[in-house]
Formats: sequence, C-alpha cells, structure tokens
Amino acid sequence: MAKYLLLKHYRGGPAAVNDVPMEKWTPEEISAHVQYMQDFATRLRETGEFVEHQALAQTGTYVRSDGEGRPPVTDGPFAETKDLIAGWTVIDVDSYERALELAAELSAAPGFGGKPVQEWLELRPFWGPMPTITE
Repeated sequence: MAKYLLLKHYRGGPAAVNDVPMEKWTPEEISAHVQYMQDFATRLRETGEFVEHQALAQTGTYVRSDGEGRPPVTDGPFAETKDLIAGWTVIDVDSYERALELAAELSAAPGFGGKPVQEWLELRPFWGPMPTITE
C-alpha cells in the first residue's frame, strides 16, 4: 500500500471544466458537493483505502522561527496557501493507477448547476520511510 495526497486548489492550477467559484453556488449545490465527497470517503473506508480528508478555512497566518523571542507573523505579501489550497484527501492504495482512478472520481464531484466540477487535483505520493544513516 502507498499513501497519496489528493490536493484541492482554489487557484494556482489549471482551471476546472465547471470553473464557477463556490461563492456563486446555491446552498443545494454546495450540499450536493459535500455529500459526494462524504460518500466517496465512506466507500473508501469500506475498502480500507481512506485515510482522511479535510477542508481548509480561508483564514491563515505565516509564522517562522526568528531565533529567540516571538516568531514573526505576517499575512503577506506572499502567495499564501489559504488562497491556494482548499483541502485534501489522503488515500492508501495498492498502486499508482488506483490513485489516478480515485483522483479522477473525486474530480467529478458535482458543482455549479449540478454538473461535475472536473477540477484538477494534485496527486502526490507520500515520502516513504527515511533511510537510516549508519557509519
């Protein structure tokens, strides 16, 4: 089994086929979209392929170490993940081909007008165990 991240973007990747911002969707369209993703997760729990999924709020803060004292905090002027990343799903599957299949299925979640969003999802494998260095 190998873990993969299915990353949903607000922007920054190729445009979806049904590229209407969610703030223009009706409450029913949003509910249908969320229900599709919940049903997807339920089905993958049954096959043992689901690990987790989360939607992200659009608020966020950059924080970094600055040595001693309080860390610097900023809200820009960088390209921020709160503007780019909408959420993610983590799957644990037998093959890269299965990961592609599931990513394509998740991309078909309904959106504006009840039509599939056909959004681009970033599919990234998790790094395996780090090698142990011995001398």
